[in-house]
Amino acid sequence: MRQSKYITIIMMACTLFFASCSDEYMENMNTDPSKAATIDPNAQLTTAQLQTYGDLGMIEIYRNYHYAFTQQLMGCWNTTNYGGRHTVDNNEMSRIWTSFYTQSLKNITDAEYRTAEDAEKVNINSVLRIYRVYLMSIITDTYGDAPFSEAGLGFLEGKFNPKYDKQEDIYNAFFLELEDAVNKIDPSKDKVTGDLIYAGDVVKWQQLANSLRLRFAMRISNVNPTKAQTEFENALTANGGVITDASGDALIKYMTIAFSFGQEAYSDYRGNSLPQLLFGNDPANNPSYLCSTFFNQLYNSGDPRTFRISRCYYDGLMSATSTDNRVDITQEMIDKGIAFSPRDPGAYSWEPWPTGYDSDICAALAVNNPAVTATMAREVEPKLANNFLKSDNPGVVMTSAEVKLLMAEATVKKWNVGSVSAENLYKQGVRAAMDFLTDNYDCTAITDEEFDAFIQNKGTFGHTDNQKLEAINTQAWILHFTNPAECWANVRRSGYPKLKSPAEYGFGQYLTGGTDIPVRLCYPVLESSYNKNNYNEAIERMGGTDNWHILLWWDTEN
Repeated sequence: MRQSKYITIIMMACTLFFASCSDEYMENMNTDPSKAATIDPNAQLTTAQLQTYGDLGMIEIYRNYHYAFTQQLMGCWNTTNYGGRHTVDNNEMSRIWTSFYTQSLKNITDAEYRTAEDAEKVNINSVLRIYRVYLMSIITDTYGDAPFSEAGLGFLEGKFNPKYDKQEDIYNAFFLELEDAVNKIDPSKDKVTGDLIYAGDVVKWQQLANSLRLRFAMRISNVNPTKAQTEFENALTANGGVITDASGDALIKYMTIAFSFGQEAYSDYRGNSLPQLLFGNDPANNPSYLCSTFFNQLYNSGDPRTFRISRCYYDGLMSATSTDNRVDITQEMIDKGIAFSPRDPGAYSWEPWPTGYDSDICAALAVNNPAVTATMAREVEPKLANNFLKSDNPGVVMTSAEVKLLMAEATVKKWNVGSVSAENLYKQGVRAAMDFLTDNYDCTAITDEEFDAFIQNKGTFGHTDNQKLEAINTQAWILHFTNPAECWANVRRSGYPKLKSPAEYGFGQYLTGGTDIPVRLCYPVLESSYNKNNYNEAIERMGGTDNWHILLWWDTEN
């Protein structure tokens, strides 16, 4: 009996032993040893920053729609077909939404969530909150109402179908988030190690947050002027101050990498993808043709940036992966009095096909190079200068030039922003915008003589408030060429420059998405299935249809 009892106990023990071994074995089998259980929030910040301009698939939306709607680029197939001819394409319109929510915002939200209660990580948490607000501003300024308060909480809180917050509520939350993050930053606490913008300088992050408050306050200035003024004035006196000079510019640093359009390029965030797309994968049809609206504004006003931003190139010998062997014919055209032919809104590069001119440069090339088969240079359409086609060009978040122009506009609106006149702030903003090209794109420095001649001639400030607002925001439009999301948002908010529809240039028959320039992009179509109830609620608030002619909450100028 006793022996039988012992045998039973031993068998039970063995069963438990093998069961525990089996559980441990199965756990080990289902655990990837190469995957970390948690992620350093600093690494998540780095990833989100790089993705902002490094995501080739997402950046496509700027080439396809934004640059066309702001009429800065026109002529290549992508820009003209989608934005220039108002072609509704849900896959193309959804790129910011599907990229930011599933990658950048998800990383930022996770990192913010896991550091929120950690007193030793107050600085990285504050930086994450500031950057989350910035990313979210791009989404809401593109689409309108959108998930914010519940965005990115699927894994953390099981909120897989986040509600769409009203844009007004989103903006109200922006101001609260930025103010609170600024006040919690403590330079004596944790070091931010994954920051590609300020290398962990948390005081500069305070300045960026306060400067973003200026931007957002001006964004709502037409729909809620009282709150806009209060937020703007409070931001100027907040802890850390605002960006005052180029040393505080918020720029994402990228690496020099070879341009590639293979599958690997879509997951390589080390280089800035915007220059890569503007360079294009077909040298014969380079995407960066300037639109006549943009080029003529620069050229006709005698702006010294005209031929620092744009050049004409003979590209018959151009490399397929770099700007090597481009032949600059700009000065020859100027010397010969050849007219520049930028593309009108809605036009492809061949509409009309340039007649060209007899080029001495091409003739000289043809003598020793059989690849040059003609001496007629037809490349008289201004393109983006080579300086802007480098993978290590910065990703622009915000600059001191923008801050100066915002302060100039605030002064015109009679807000309390100090004793400096609106005209002087305007001049400081324009000067900073010109220097920005020298500092970050290796453009030839603009001399004081060039600057003064421009300001006194066609860069004047104006006399009436409307003239002043037009001058300020036209300069903001030029400044924001390298920041397409902010450029389109500010054009819609300010109403300047006043852009004409491609229909007025003779392309009305091609505008299948309506003749008026669109003022938002439509939600991804899958939202109507995967997040149906919240999607439908947002659509009802917009009048019952997901239409790209429906004005955003802050947009009163279109």
